[in-house]
Amino acid sequence: MRSTPAVRGYFGMGVEGVSKPMNLGALLRTAHAFGASFAFVIAPDLRMRDAKRSDTSDAPQHLPFYSFPSVGELRLPKDCRLVGVELLDDAIELPSFRHPQQAAYVLGPERGRLSPELTQACDFLIRIPTRFCVNLSVAGAIVMYDRMLSLGRFSERPLVPGGALEAPPIHKHGAPIWVRRRARRRAGD
Repeated sequence: MRSTPAVRGYFGMGVEGVSKPMNLGALLRTAHAFGASFAFVIAPDLRMRDAKRSDTSDAPQHLPFYSFPSVGELRLPKDCRLVGVELLDDAIELPSFRHPQQAAYVLGPERGRLSPELTQACDFLIRIPTRFCVNLSVAGAIVMYDRMLSLGRFSERPLVPGGALEAPPIHKHGAPIWVRRRARRRAGD
């Protein structure tokens, strides 16, 4: 079994006002599978233990899980960018979005939108380019898959149908940033 490729940075996955335990459980399981660093809920409208029925990986036992009573009490790691996922006309379409290395993605409730307070708190708002909203756990999976594709290390797609025939290029490590900056300064002297 192959594991997901190493991706720099970290991400968390969350939802505001979730009311369907099966959706939350599926989202947590998928976040665990994609290598999320943490998961969270804001003002959930359900009994958390009911989500375990669809979270067969028992994600909260393997990654930190936080429950915040309100948007005002949401706390994220330093330098973590909050990315709201919402079907809004002025949101950035997911295929055109550059994912931050440190990000927390948050989805809205099943039968509603992100609250105005949470929308204001977001650093970015993105949308999945669909005609109408998809299931909450499906939307989360699409966002995580896009993050993995854009920040992971994969072979280039072949020009003809079929799979990659070669391994991805080996990452070339450069000198530490401070060494490169010092060399540039010296070259400018």
